[in-house]
Amino acid sequence: MPSGHRVFAQYAHAPNALGYCGPPGSERLQAVACGGAPDTDVVAMARQFSGAWPYQEVIARLAGIADPLDERVVRGYWIADELSDRIDRAEFGDALLSRLASQAGHYWKHLTADLLGEAAPTHNFHVFGVYPWSRLLDTGMPQPLQVLDSCRIRWGEVVGVDADRALVRSRRLSWDGTRLSLGPEQDDPADYRVPEGTFVHDLAVGDRVAVHWDFVCDRLDLDQVERLARQTEWQLAQTNQRLTGEVPTPSPKQTDANVSRLP
Repeated sequence: MPSGHRVFAQYAHAPNALGYCGPPGSERLQAVACGGAPDTDVVAMARQFSGAWPYQEVIARLAGIADPLDERVVRGYWIADELSDRIDRAEFGDALLSRLASQAGHYWKHLTADLLGEAAPTHNFHVFGVYPWSRLLDTGMPQPLQVLDSCRIRWGEVVGVDADRALVRSRRLSWDGTRLSLGPEQDDPADYRVPEGTFVHDLAVGDRVAVHWDFVCDRLDLDQVERLARQTEWQLAQTNQRLTGEVPTPSPKQTDANVSRLP
């Protein structure tokens, strides 16, 4: 099975198992994420993720990659890897808006030209910009912050492991009534095992990991952690400008961080 199929299953599993997105049958994604189920039609399943799939289609097209489930595309979307760094944000925002113009409806109602200053070819943009939850933070209810923090891809360090759960040290999302930010490091439990096995084999104390909906879905290297952290901070800054009514920062063309040309 292509590596990108497994990586997609690793990141898509948790919200799918909770019933938030994608088709029923989460046990098939679990098996793929553990390195099994080679006959599973991951492409057909991925197409039913109404959030992730359009992004990966647009990322692949702008990068000149034929397969939206190429591992580079998948990682670029979920964790803001090198590929997404190299895609011009303004071009991506325009392309995504054009791609979804025929699918206008409740799910995409916040994706308008006014939101393009926040656009980035990553899951963070979908979570903080397109989803409605950032617009509900001032209700005083805990759910909006909990959903935003759970739905984003969180990075952390494993500080404890037992048979079923890991203890992960990471920075959780904070809301002070005006702005979103990352709080101080804290230790929280996270599942890492499903009936079919584990997504991260030989998980150990000291591993850097990605956590999605309180599930350890991937092992990250230092460069991936630093890139995901930078993109998260950038996305939060753009979101805060909208929430506080500040003039948004224009989307850069090619900055020092993304001067390379796409293949």
